[in-house]
Amino acid sequence: MSEITIFHNPRCGTSRNVLGLIRHAGFEPRVVDYLKTPPSRDELRALLAAMGMGVRQLLREKGTPFAELGLGDPKWTDEQLLAFIEQHPVLMNRPVVATPLGVKLCRPSEAVLELLPVGPLAPFTKEDGDVVRDDGARRGRT
Repeated sequence: MSEITIFHNPRCGTSRNVLGLIRHAGFEPRVVDYLKTPPSRDELRALLAAMGMGVRQLLREKGTPFAELGLGDPKWTDEQLLAFIEQHPVLMNRPVVATPLGVKLCRPSEAVLELLPVGPLAPFTKEDGDVVRDDGARRGRT
Protein backbone atom coordinates (compact mmCIF):
# COMPACT_ATOMS: atom_id res chain seq x y z
CA MET A 1 0.00 0.00 0.00
CA SER A 2 1.23 3.48 -0.85
CA GLU A 3 2.39 5.75 1.93
CA ILE A 4 0.06 8.70 2.45
CA THR A 5 0.52 11.24 5.22
CA ILE A 6 -1.98 13.88 6.30
CA PHE A 7 -1.07 16.75 8.59
CA HIS A 8 -4.45 16.85 10.28
CA ASN A 9 -6.45 18.91 12.72
CA PRO A 10 -9.37 16.78 13.94
CA ARG A 11 -11.34 19.93 14.83
CA CYS A 12 -11.26 21.16 11.21
CA GLY A 13 -14.11 20.08 8.93
CA THR A 14 -11.99 20.40 5.79
CA SER A 15 -9.30 18.25 7.35
CA ARG A 16 -11.86 15.63 8.43
CA ASN A 17 -13.32 15.56 4.91
CA VAL A 18 -9.87 15.09 3.37
CA LEU A 19 -9.16 12.24 5.77
CA GLY A 20 -12.54 10.76 4.84
CA LEU A 21 -11.74 11.00 1.12
CA ILE A 22 -8.38 9.27 1.60
CA ARG A 23 -10.06 6.45 3.51
CA HIS A 24 -12.86 6.33 0.92
CA ALA A 25 -10.11 5.65 -1.64
CA GLY A 26 -9.05 2.60 0.38
CA PHE A 27 -6.00 4.01 2.15
CA GLU A 28 -5.22 4.26 5.83
CA PRO A 29 -2.88 7.23 5.97
CA ARG A 30 -0.34 8.15 8.57
CA VAL A 31 -2.25 10.82 10.47
CA VAL A 32 -0.13 13.53 12.07
CA ASP A 33 -2.07 15.69 14.51
CA TYR A 34 0.27 18.58 13.86
CA LEU A 35 -1.04 20.58 16.83
CA LYS A 36 0.25 17.83 19.15
CA THR A 37 3.20 16.72 17.00
CA PRO A 38 4.24 19.68 14.85
CA PRO A 39 6.59 19.17 11.93
CA SER A 40 10.15 20.32 12.48
CA ARG A 41 11.50 23.33 10.66
CA ASP A 42 13.30 20.98 8.25
CA GLU A 43 10.07 19.04 7.62
CA LEU A 44 8.24 22.32 6.99
CA ARG A 45 10.92 23.41 4.52
CA ALA A 46 10.65 20.05 2.71
CA LEU A 47 6.84 20.25 2.57
CA LEU A 48 6.95 23.80 1.25
CA ALA A 49 9.54 22.89 -1.39
CA ALA A 50 7.47 19.89 -2.51
CA MET A 51 4.37 22.11 -2.77
CA GLY A 52 6.24 24.92 -4.51
CA MET A 53 4.89 27.35 -1.90
CA GLY A 54 6.32 30.13 0.17
CA VAL A 55 5.95 30.17 3.94
CA ARG A 56 3.42 33.00 3.82
CA GLN A 57 1.12 30.87 1.64
CA LEU A 58 1.03 28.22 4.37
CA LEU A 59 0.10 30.65 7.16
CA ARG A 60 -3.42 30.50 8.53
CA GLU A 61 -4.93 33.73 9.82
CA LYS A 62 -8.37 32.73 11.10
CA GLY A 63 -8.42 31.37 14.65
CA THR A 64 -4.69 31.88 15.15
CA PRO A 65 -2.37 34.48 16.74
CA PHE A 66 -1.48 35.73 13.21
CA ALA A 67 -2.80 39.29 13.79
CA GLU A 68 -1.56 39.68 17.35
CA LEU A 69 1.93 38.59 16.25
CA GLY A 70 1.84 41.03 13.33
CA LEU A 71 2.67 38.30 10.81
CA GLY A 72 1.14 40.25 7.95
CA ASP A 73 4.10 42.64 8.20
CA PRO A 74 6.56 41.98 5.35
CA LYS A 75 9.50 42.51 7.74
CA TRP A 76 9.37 38.84 8.79
CA THR A 77 11.77 36.56 6.94
CA ASP A 78 10.84 33.02 5.94
CA GLU A 79 13.05 31.67 8.73
CA GLN A 80 11.32 33.89 11.27
CA LEU A 81 7.90 32.77 10.00
CA LEU A 82 8.97 29.13 10.25
CA ALA A 83 9.99 29.81 13.86
CA PHE A 84 6.53 31.25 14.55
CA ILE A 85 4.92 28.12 13.08
CA GLU A 86 7.16 25.97 15.32
CA GLN A 87 6.09 27.99 18.36
CA HIS A 88 2.41 28.14 17.30
CA PRO A 89 1.59 25.13 15.10
CA VAL A 90 -1.98 26.41 14.69
CA LEU A 91 -0.48 28.94 12.25
CA MET A 92 0.04 26.13 9.73
CA ASN A 93 -2.85 25.92 7.32
CA ARG A 94 -4.33 22.47 6.89
CA PRO A 95 -4.64 19.82 5.83
CA VAL A 96 -1.37 19.15 4.04
CA VAL A 97 -1.27 15.75 2.34
CA ALA A 98 1.77 13.90 0.98
CA THR A 99 1.35 10.92 -1.37
CA PRO A 100 3.53 9.29 -4.03
CA LEU A 101 1.92 11.75 -6.49
CA GLY A 102 2.95 14.88 -4.60
CA VAL A 103 2.30 17.19 -1.68
CA LYS A 104 -0.50 19.72 -1.46
CA LEU A 105 -2.42 22.00 0.88
CA CYS A 106 -5.83 20.43 0.33
CA ARG A 107 -8.25 23.33 0.51
CA PRO A 108 -10.93 22.75 -0.64
CA SER A 109 -11.08 19.13 0.49
CA GLU A 110 -11.61 17.70 -3.00
CA ALA A 111 -8.14 19.00 -3.92
CA VAL A 112 -6.80 15.77 -2.40
CA LEU A 113 -8.24 13.77 -5.31
CA GLU A 114 -5.38 14.69 -7.66
CA LEU A 115 -2.94 13.15 -5.15
CA LEU A 116 -4.65 9.79 -4.67
CA PRO A 117 -2.86 6.96 -6.48
CA VAL A 118 -6.07 5.19 -7.57
CA GLY A 119 -8.60 5.46 -10.36
CA PRO A 120 -11.85 7.42 -10.10
CA LEU A 121 -13.71 7.06 -6.82
CA ALA A 122 -17.40 6.57 -6.22
CA PRO A 123 -19.13 9.78 -5.07
CA PHE A 124 -18.25 10.87 -1.53
CA THR A 125 -20.55 12.89 0.73
CA LYS A 126 -18.81 15.51 2.85
CA GLU A 127 -19.90 16.39 6.39
CA ASP A 128 -21.99 19.31 5.12
CA GLY A 129 -23.87 17.07 2.68
CA ASP A 130 -22.05 18.25 -0.46
CA VAL A 131 -21.22 15.40 -2.81
CA VAL A 132 -17.72 15.14 -4.27
CA ARG A 133 -17.60 13.56 -7.73
CA ASP A 134 -14.21 12.34 -8.90
CA ASP A 135 -13.30 12.81 -12.58
CA GLY A 136 -10.22 10.59 -12.13
CA ALA A 137 -7.69 13.32 -12.99
CA ARG A 138 -4.45 12.71 -11.08
CA ARG A 139 -1.02 14.30 -11.03
CA GLY A 140 1.33 12.68 -13.48
CA ARG A 141 -1.43 10.85 -15.33
CA THR A 142 -2.94 11.81 -18.65
